[in-house]
Amino acid sequence: MRLYKKGKKIFLYTASIIIVIVAFWSFKDGDDFKIAKSLDIYYSLFRDVNVFYVDDTDPETMVENSIKAMLEKLDPYTIYIPEKDKDNFDFMVTGQYGGIGALIRNNGEYPIIAQPYRGFPADKAGLRAGDVILEIDGKSMNEYQITEVSDRLKGIPQTKLKLLIERPYSKEKIEKELIREEIKISSVPYSGIVDEGIGYIRVTKFTSKVSEEVKDALRALKAEHQITSLILDMRGNPGGLLIEAPKLCNLFVGKGEEIVSTKGKVKNGNQTLKTTGFPYDTEIPIVVLVNRGSASSTEIVAGALQDLDRAVIVGRKTFGKGLVQTIRPLSYNAQVKITTAKYYVPSGRCVQALDYSNRNEDGSVGHVPDSLISEFTTRNGRKVYDGGGITPDITVKREELSQLSLNLILQSVIFDYATKFVYENPEILSVKDFDITDEVYNQFVEFALLDSFKYETQSERELNELEKIVKREKYYDRAKTELDNLRAKLINDKKTDLESFKPEVMKFLRSEIVGRYYYEDGQIQTNLKGDIQLDKAVEILKDQNQYKSILSAEFVNKEQLEMKTSMHDPKLVK
Repeated sequence: MRLYKKGKKIFLYTASIIIVIVAFWSFKDGDDFKIAKSLDIYYSLFRDVNVFYVDDTDPETMVENSIKAMLEKLDPYTIYIPEKDKDNFDFMVTGQYGGIGALIRNNGEYPIIAQPYRGFPADKAGLRAGDVILEIDGKSMNEYQITEVSDRLKGIPQTKLKLLIERPYSKEKIEKELIREEIKISSVPYSGIVDEGIGYIRVTKFTSKVSEEVKDALRALKAEHQITSLILDMRGNPGGLLIEAPKLCNLFVGKGEEIVSTKGKVKNGNQTLKTTGFPYDTEIPIVVLVNRGSASSTEIVAGALQDLDRAVIVGRKTFGKGLVQTIRPLSYNAQVKITTAKYYVPSGRCVQALDYSNRNEDGSVGHVPDSLISEFTTRNGRKVYDGGGITPDITVKREELSQLSLNLILQSVIFDYATKFVYENPEILSVKDFDITDEVYNQFVEFALLDSFKYETQSERELNELEKIVKREKYYDRAKTELDNLRAKLINDKKTDLESFKPEVMKFLRSEIVGRYYYEDGQIQTNLKGDIQLDKAVEILKDQNQYKSILSAEFVNKEQLEMKTSMHDPKLVK
């Protein structure tokens, strides 16, 4: 009887598999037969495991896990999207969803509001970053997974929900009734001027309206500030819709220019995307800021503007994602995002890293051997290279984040202090005028030390590993004194480190506090203070001779020249 019930339980899941197998059995040659054979084996295994396995199984979870395991062997971007994840995926693509308009995060037993978006239901209801979500519609959120909390907050626009929150420090419990709205997050959260005549536009994602939003921002900057040059900041932009890249480029280059071409296994899917409209401004000098977090459509825009000699690229080498994904519908409202092609910018370069596994810790492209790098030329005859990512014309590397700051962020020490600061300070100066005083920083140090945050430096971790090796090789007695002396020098003293890294920590503290009063656009604006990559962009735009020389055929990109030392081999040149 038990076996009968288990067999009945999996009937719906196996029925669809059988239909697929029957369809494939009509083909008996080559790969089609291999597919049918493999699916038949899979069905047999799936059936027997679900019927005969000693414990109860969850057929839906088993199928989903097997699909994910299969796709993981292909590339990092081909993914399965079950029906339950569809809303989250749609938000990534469109920037739209039905909800309250706030980021949430875990913080102990209950979730908290991490950041309300200006003008949306959470903000209108007076929710603040740091507010603890105790209940949603009368249901306790104690130890709920953050994805489950998010699902409960989302819903059909114009529907109501009730929240019971606790406000930190006051310990006040407040009931809030919110009406969900269609949430549309802008791809351009901030634009302004950073120097006389120099406009700045931050682009954070490639949703369906990004080119229109950039155009509107540019038009406003020209009308209100009469800008004569532009900085397009796409650092950390992970990309998005491929079709929006040519549209964005079309604001600055003429009609009919090739921006990107795609090539895949299915030939009729190959395409060349060109600009189709009349440009907005083909003369304004542009600097594009990129870094290792700039990927996909961002790399198309940066690469195309570089290849067409329409902009100077400044910052760090980009991520190196030159793959095109297509969304294919599956049964029961599931989807698969599948890599169908590689894309190439106008010079013929593919920005895809040649080896998916050859990556830095943050996922960006790692070292590529000279033998795998080929040379291309821009419209003006400048030399550019493939091998993964877009290498800036001018490389400006920011200082690496200290382990102290990283732990203060990851352990929510800075976040929690900002919550306390807001409770004690109803208002602050403007974004332009606000700064962290020594008095405020000293209060933060006291808060951090009482918070008992923990951190271990990379040097300490390496020393611990060295000590293990020395003990294993039986040299410990001989090296003990030296190891102890080195450990004494390396062991972090929190108070000392909080003073040593004060300027760095103050930047993060200022950003978090400003964001509580002036939202995301205020955070972006305050983060531009002391931004060495931005300062370099301003320097270039203020010196038009320098700007033009970088775009000339005589310009030599030192970093790209160092990347490629074997270009004398004609077999490597395309």
